[in-house]
Amino acid sequence: MRKSPLDRFARDLPPGTLNWIGLRSARRGDVVPVQQAQALATLGLEGDHRTSKAPGSARQVTLISEEFIAQIAHYSGHETIDPALLRRNLVVRGINLNALRHQRFRIGGAEFEATALCHPCSRMEEALGKGGVAAMLGHGGLCARILHSGLIQVGDLLEVCPQEEEGESA
Repeated sequence: MRKSPLDRFARDLPPGTLNWIGLRSARRGDVVPVQQAQALATLGLEGDHRTSKAPGSARQVTLISEEFIAQIAHYSGHETIDPALLRRNLVVRGINLNALRHQRFRIGGAEFEATALCHPCSRMEEALGKGGVAAMLGHGGLCARILHSGLIQVGDLLEVCPQEEEGESA
């Protein structure tokens, strides 16, 4: 796993909470909210179209925070935004997603690794109106891969996994 100078600070993040799960059965299909999903290691969330992609993708799951959604709403002139419009799989609350980049974390029974920032696509202009992409810049959330399978449910905590200290061995 990639080491970052910020690793030592990420382990002190308070837990967040999973507040929403959305699945798309087809690439451009509607996002359907669910209360729970099975996270499948190296694939994605069961029932989501990404599970049919090549195993090992760095974008098996996408996350965004309620705090980012509030910023996007503010910048795009919306009072509120339905998470399904943003086409992310998971919405969390109470944790700085940007601090999770390249970190391992647990939600429910599954373990994830945040891989990259999730940049907005041109479809956000359709979903949010003119300026939608600009409103999401820096607030698009994260992409992640699933390291260990498990059930995740709305209400589960998102907790950073302990990192090995310099000089420790597994």
